[in-house]
Amino acid sequence: MSEEPENQTEAAAETTPAITDTPPDRLSAQPRSQFYDGALLDRGVGIIFEGVERHNVDEYCVSEGWVKVTAGNSRDRYGQPLTIKLKGKVEPFFKS
Repeated sequence: MSEEPENQTEAAAETTPAITDTPPDRLSAQPRSQFYDGALLDRGVGIIFEGVERHNVDEYCVSEGWVKVTAGNSRDRYGQPLTIKLKGKVEPFFKS
């Protein structure tokens, strides 16, 4: 016979990514980045950096312990915001 799953729930489980309560190790808010994930950003991800909740984080990495934040209104020659990398303890969480 064919090698299809016996029921449809097994097939759906294989193709649907699991939604977890743990944010990813690395995430970016810039669509041009390989670490961009629009679905997670729509869910709402907050960042606590060094014990303070930050609202201007463009990218973070928990395992390496850094965040990239915008540097005021400064722009590069391509019109992208300039960022500064800050090192410290990073704690991501889902807002909802």
